[in-house]
Amino acid sequence: MTMTHEYQLTQLDVLESEALHIFREVAAELERPVLLFSGGKDSIVMLRLAEKAFWPAPIPFPVMHVDTGHNFPEVLEFRDRRVAELGVQLIVASVPEAIERGLVREEPNGSRNRIQTPVLLEAVEKHRFTALFGGARRDEEKARAKERVFSFRDDFGQWDPKNQRPELWNLYNGRIHVGESIRVFPLSNWTELDVWQYIAREGIDVPSIYFAHEREVFERDGMVFSANEFCKPRDGEETFTAKVRYRTVGDASLTAAVRSDADTIDKIIEEVAATRLTERGATRGDDRVSEAAMEDRKKEGYF
Repeated sequence: MTMTHEYQLTQLDVLESEALHIFREVAAELERPVLLFSGGKDSIVMLRLAEKAFWPAPIPFPVMHVDTGHNFPEVLEFRDRRVAELGVQLIVASVPEAIERGLVREEPNGSRNRIQTPVLLEAVEKHRFTALFGGARRDEEKARAKERVFSFRDDFGQWDPKNQRPELWNLYNGRIHVGESIRVFPLSNWTELDVWQYIAREGIDVPSIYFAHEREVFERDGMVFSANEFCKPRDGEETFTAKVRYRTVGDASLTAAVRSDADTIDKIIEEVAATRLTERGATRGDDRVSEAAMEDRKKEGYF
């Protein structure tokens, strides 16, 4: 009797394999890559994938964080600890420093979201980066759904959604001229649920902010915001204590929490599997500026 074996890859195996291929392609094609690392769940998964892609050699490029100065302290602590564990170089592009020397000017509403872009582009030019790995996923937001895995940016760092290169059969064109760069998104085909299932499978540590905990909050525009030094209640907005967690991590000044009892990764997976609203749609005040808020920022050079 002849024994036959079936070799089937799981959904996570397929996604991981694709991402590892993308990391290796960039390292082979482009001279000076960098991985954007904020300490959020997507960039944490990206860092694990980069680690796997080049193991047993070290990760062959630095990581960079565009620091607005409005970060959650739990996330910054995690960022520094994880970078130290891996021994990779951390480059911090500081928005507060850019404000101080006059490169950018803070908006009247206190948001530093839009002024991240000139700071990012300056860091790209200073370090001559030719490829930037980002953790964006197509399920997050409609502008990101338009983006290719290799997203070409001109010598001004700008993105033209109508002028993108074909990516047939997972073949990626990394050809660029001096001053141009490519944003690379290995998690393009992942969903939020995929990310959490991968975190569970790999036993990856994440900041405590992602788990349900008691926090002083207030409601604004149908969202629940943490009361902190960067985001304070206005007249008529009452604070109260609620059990919440964060689905996505951005500036403390504009990222909302969600009411939740999910205090373990398994519970988070159950919660995400049941939701029908993307994490950015549910929690990011910056995406509510206009219908095309994200696309406008990406055209300017936002990642």
